Amino acid sequence: MSDATALADENSEFARKLLWRVALRCVPVLAVSYIISYMDRVNIGFAAITASRDLHMSPSVFGFGAGLFFLAYLIFETPSNYLMEKIGARIWLARIMVCCGLVAGAMFFVNSVTSFYIVRFLLGAVEAGFFPGVMLYLTYWLPRSYRARYISMFAIGIPLSSVIGAPISGALLGLNGVLGFKGWQWLYILEAVPAILLGIIIWFTLTDTPAEAKWLKPEERDWIQRTLERERAQHPEKTPKLNLLQSLRLLADPRVIVLSLVFFGTGIPSYGLALWLPQIVKSFGLTNVETGFVSAIPFLCGAVAMIVWARHSDKARERTWHTAIAGIVSAIGMAACFWIDSPVWTLIALSVSAIGTFAVKGPFLSGISESFSDKTAAVGIAMVVSIGNLSGFVAPWMIGAIRQATGTFPPALLAVGVCAFIGGVAIFLQPKPIARQA
Repeated sequence: MSDATALADENSEFARKLLWRVALRCVPVLAVSYIISYMDRVNIGFAAITASRDLHMSPSVFGFGAGLFFLAYLIFETPSNYLMEKIGARIWLARIMVCCGLVAGAMFFVNSVTSFYIVRFLLGAVEAGFFPGVMLYLTYWLPRSYRARYISMFAIGIPLSSVIGAPISGALLGLNGVLGFKGWQWLYILEAVPAILLGIIIWFTLTDTPAEAKWLKPEERDWIQRTLERERAQHPEKTPKLNLLQSLRLLADPRVIVLSLVFFGTGIPSYGLALWLPQIVKSFGLTNVETGFVSAIPFLCGAVAMIVWARHSDKARERTWHTAIAGIVSAIGMAACFWIDSPVWTLIALSVSAIGTFAVKGPFLSGISESFSDKTAAVGIAMVVSIGNLSGFVAPWMIGAIRQATGTFPPALLAVGVCAFIGGVAIFLQPKPIARQA
């Protein structure tokens, strides 16, 4: 390794080109995988347009079943991240994607509320660990000052899954009656196949650590390892690496508590939009295909905001205010729906909310990874994500219950806005706020 290369800092031409190559190798396949897995997670929002009638599901029953996915997440996500660190990212992430495709496809056979509940829970169990696993995986490769932009490139799969999936799902419902099957059955089976294929691609393309990356030059591998080791030395861990039982003590850590609260509050509008927006838009009197295209609009706005805000966060090297501002914008958009009685203005307000909802992801998720040391990152990240992801259980159930009680969506959206506001401002409760990274 040359002296010039060894001394290259993170803003040098060498570092920028190297980390861009790393990102191109790792991020696209992971981002596409997340898009597909997220589609399999939330496509019930479209399927419910007709499946709720076929399976005799009330709004509250649908909301509860949709949320069961996230109860399984809570149970299995931390063990999943722990096992990934032991087994290796390539094998574990490939396993998750293949199992996700198989179980998502099993929704084809759902014929009752009970079977709907069971398969949703199983889907959460097998997918648990993918999102925090990727967050952990990227810490093996990327210095802190680059993480928000590349984590946002991965997390953009959240809004893009709906930008891409909404029109496709709306069209697939039109296959109703083909070969004697319902449109929602075709939706489930056809959107499950890509997950299996991507699991195979992950197996052949990912490398667990830079030290094993034969596609990098020796000096490039050495620079990445030295840079990350220097960061770890600057943020030493005072306790030994935790085993699975000892890691439960992290549940009382103020970092886990506060970050979980932020994740939970800001996650409510994210899952509320993903799981209920198709039915909200359908209530405007549109066809299934029109509903698909119109439902994609807020998520497209959110996808653009996610990239722009994450890059601004990296440039400013600041996470706390970027998280809070985005959370407040999300809350304002949702709350505005309570006072609006127009489909067009409701869509605009929901698009504003989506801008804030998804802009949160880059700075906040980077802040999570920066809040834990190397020795507690696997468990700490998984705990925050798994607890925070309970918003995925609460959001659909809460919206369904309020809608069933009131007969309309606006009161439910106001409640979502309150949760988003609490989540956004809770970031200031951090004992040591997510700070500027020098």
